[in-house]
Amino acid sequence: MLDLQGYGPRLLEGAGVTIQLALLSLALALVLGLVTASAKMSRNRLVHATATVYTTLIRGVPDLVLMMLLFFGGQMGVNVISDMLYDNFGIDYYISFNAFAAGVLTIGFIFGAYMGETFRGAFMAVDNGQIEAGRAYGMNNWLLFRRIRFPQMMRHALPGLSNNWMVLLKTTALVSVIGLTDMVRVAAEASRATHEPFVFLLPVAAAYLVIASVSEWIFARLQKRYNIGFGGH
Repeated sequence: MLDLQGYGPRLLEGAGVTIQLALLSLALALVLGLVTASAKMSRNRLVHATATVYTTLIRGVPDLVLMMLLFFGGQMGVNVISDMLYDNFGIDYYISFNAFAAGVLTIGFIFGAYMGETFRGAFMAVDNGQIEAGRAYGMNNWLLFRRIRFPQMMRHALPGLSNNWMVLLKTTALVSVIGLTDMVRVAAEASRATHEPFVFLLPVAAAYLVIASVSEWIFARLQKRYNIGFGGH
């Protein structure tokens, strides 16, 4: 293991934090994406309008601004609530925002909007004739989703999901500004202490590149699996 002037172990720990942050943010984004896609396809005007405002807000506000707003603004909001509980009910309870949880929630919230657009386009690309055929065979909604709608949707969604994941992965570097000790923050601290930025930032860049390369391989395998039987793939 490279010692990197004593910072090697901390960089490895930071890399682990980055991977955990990215995966948990992806899981949250996928859930929010599916909910958003369903809402934007809903005939209920209020539900549709809410999803539209959500996606418009995310597209229009920079990720870093949202992250700082949700982290620092969220902490202030929690403090106001705790003060109110103490003043009115004598409940002395303080909640401190965890930087890791804030990072997951913020990145998941941001990319949930992008995933929602990806899923919506993918659902709309599914041939309605196959859905009708499934209903004619007596399939219920869950069976239709599992056997027809989801596999067909994933075939169309995977390219967009892959692109969103790559951007999400790079967005994790922003969490260093809210105090999370990921590998970018460790590298920045080491660079300032030693005045040798390339010694620490190049390994971080290489780590992101390795994660991205492995991700591309995984998405290529998934694409191949879901394209079986379509267009000779």
